[in-house]
Amino acid sequence: MIKRITLILLLLFTIILNAQNGVIKGVIKNSDKQPIEGVAVSYLNNGTISDENGAYTLTVPDEVKIEIIFSHVSYKTLQKNIVIPKNKTVRYYPILEFKVEEIDEVIVKDYKRDAQGTIKINPSDVVKIPGANQGIENILMTLPGVNNNNELSTQYNVRGGNFDENLVYVNGIEIYRPFLVRSGQQEGLSFVNPHLVHDIKFSAGGFQAKYGDKLSSVLDITYKTPTEFAASVNASLLGGNISVEGTMFNNKLKALFGVRYRDNSLFINSKDIKTNSNPNFTDAQTYVSYEVNSKLNIDFLGNFSLNNYNYTPKTRRTKFGTISDPLELIVYYDGQEKDKFKTVFGALKGSYEVNSNLNLNLVTSSYHTVEEEYYDILASYNIGEVNNDFGADNFGEVEFSEGIGSQLNHARNDLDALIVNSEFSGSFKKNEYQIDFGIKFQNEDIKDRIKEWEVIDSLGFSVRPPLTAPNNQPYEPFTGELIPYKNISTQNHITIDRLVYYAQYSKKTDWNNHKIWYNFGGRAHNWNVNGENVETSNQIIYSLRGQFSIKPAWEKDMLFRISGGMYNQPPFYKELRNFKGEIVPDVKTQKSLQVVFGNDYSFKLWERPFKLVSEIYYKNLTNINSYTVDNVKVRYVANNNAKGYATGLDLRLNGEFVPGTESWVSVGFLKTEENYNNQGYIARPTDQRFKFAMLFQDYVPNIPNIKMYLNLVFNAGLPGGSPSYTNSYDYQNRLNSYKRADIGISYVFKDAQHQTNSGLFKNFKEFSAGFEIFNMFDVQNSITNTWVRDVYSKRFYGIPNYMTQRVFNIKFDAKF
Repeated sequence: MIKRITLILLLLFTIILNAQNGVIKGVIKNSDKQPIEGVAVSYLNNGTISDENGAYTLTVPDEVKIEIIFSHVSYKTLQKNIVIPKNKTVRYYPILEFKVEEIDEVIVKDYKRDAQGTIKINPSDVVKIPGANQGIENILMTLPGVNNNNELSTQYNVRGGNFDENLVYVNGIEIYRPFLVRSGQQEGLSFVNPHLVHDIKFSAGGFQAKYGDKLSSVLDITYKTPTEFAASVNASLLGGNISVEGTMFNNKLKALFGVRYRDNSLFINSKDIKTNSNPNFTDAQTYVSYEVNSKLNIDFLGNFSLNNYNYTPKTRRTKFGTISDPLELIVYYDGQEKDKFKTVFGALKGSYEVNSNLNLNLVTSSYHTVEEEYYDILASYNIGEVNNDFGADNFGEVEFSEGIGSQLNHARNDLDALIVNSEFSGSFKKNEYQIDFGIKFQNEDIKDRIKEWEVIDSLGFSVRPPLTAPNNQPYEPFTGELIPYKNISTQNHITIDRLVYYAQYSKKTDWNNHKIWYNFGGRAHNWNVNGENVETSNQIIYSLRGQFSIKPAWEKDMLFRISGGMYNQPPFYKELRNFKGEIVPDVKTQKSLQVVFGNDYSFKLWERPFKLVSEIYYKNLTNINSYTVDNVKVRYVANNNAKGYATGLDLRLNGEFVPGTESWVSVGFLKTEENYNNQGYIARPTDQRFKFAMLFQDYVPNIPNIKMYLNLVFNAGLPGGSPSYTNSYDYQNRLNSYKRADIGISYVFKDAQHQTNSGLFKNFKEFSAGFEIFNMFDVQNSITNTWVRDVYSKRFYGIPNYMTQRVFNIKFDAKF
């Protein structure tokens, strides 16, 4: 039925109306080949404005010589005389030159984006900034309110939310993540290929109603629209990327294609666990846009990724404790882990311009993931006191064992998920207001088999789960059966149908010379859960959201905004599954009532532009589905028995600390707590109290071809979690703070500012080579604890799991 409806909509959508006039369209760029938003394109009394991608379309009389004017407050006006054949479309790509004397007014170009509270990130910075996971998520970690203490993971927490609370869109198409990944070293590559990106927008809260139903953030990516052939090659000791773009059929067909490969062995082999590992990750992605005629565009986004994680641990030696009481964990392993994550994603989008005011879109997409998680690992451990006598012959060696035992972990987990949807949306613009609307149907079909157990043995005695009858051996005889410390064995097959619709109104106007922009809208989300041996559940939720911004006509360049409303997160599959792996179909939507106050202050410092962005926020959380975090695996309780809050302050100062380069400093303060079953408020797993980050770009004054990029992050310690089957209220100790500095230095042989038409690099548009040092100061950061128990003392030892040490990398980048 869904396929038939989709086919009918596509057929109706592709009906082409015969135009009676000619059309001129194209993309407006500046001399740096960057698209320009807000350019007025006019002919007599008719006109239009270029969008955020610099694209414009104007209907004009045909077979008549006309003069078209391109004007913008920050660029010189351009006039073009042209004759358009009858009922034809002419493509014209103007290049506008900067008005040097009006450079202070560039802020007008980004007024709408600033008013919406979204952050714009330069895509060229993404591929330059060093980080263990080079990509868009790497640069997000430098923003206030965005945190992750795991450099091997591309996931992130925003203002107290967890990894599952963030929306990601590519060209208006929602993107999904794998389900079973439990550690950062299994993740590999982010979905977004940074080498294909044209525009990046990010909102850490208070976003518009047109975006989906999540609690924390929106990452909105727009891929490039090629205008000519180009190719790039990037390679390092961690892997490589090849991307190609170009046009065909008289610029009607525009295509991007990228292939990436990554190997994390360099990082995994730097950890305190000695292994034989071969983690490799492959990703192929394409984006194709075809212009059927002046009104209709058809786009296709496709992605295939294959992540293979083969892991054979050998030994581990981890020192912890204090100087006066040093301890060491020594582990010998036997066994291996083999995981495979294969995903295929495809989306077809049709965009139809009914007239200069109304645009309609139809998107159909399908996401299929097949995931396998297989492991059998035996760990024999010894916890001992370390000799701290500098004069002793055995200084630094274990001289007394406090705990001896073993753990056997087994898993045979399989998941097959298919998500298909169709969405119809539209946008109506007239004068200074805009109306957006949309309706979406989605079907999720998920099959899951979980079979995993853990046996803990200490000095020959099997450790039983705390919730069972006590075992007081060897002091008292015990005749009960031997059971695993953890044992999950279940099979699930459920389907979830969702119907979502939204509408919102936006307007930009003036009030006593003050610029005003506001937006308000609402969403509705209806879903039902069906499955084998699962009672059917149907629920519906509504939400209202709004934004208001004012740019006073003051001497100081400032902008004020307030945004917020009702944000809901209906449960996805993972949120319906409890600790035992069972499906709880009637889990309710998590709710958040948010308010965000923001201020942008643009000013000159050292005769260079700077901007200070400040935001204070508060979230009132109800119907919380409590969870625990183990590395990057989020396990839900699958009930709504908690309430909580998140509040904080984010500050970001960005500008030209070094002339001609943009850098920024971020500071964030956060407090988030929850109250589960009225036991009192405790810190949530994402309670990152303080964050400082700096992204700094520099060059050698006398040798500007030598570039330096510094990525510095300091995060306060997170709550350390708790052992399995225990009460998190009893384990509120925190991990140590997270400190990391990554630096990259490169030499630019050729780019837009350094051109040469002879020699080795004459056939390159750009070429650079350099090196990177990850974790420059070799700080030992920990992400979680390994909990080991001694049967005699009944004591748990929390041994920190350290992240990667200092790693050296070589890389080069080339564009043709």
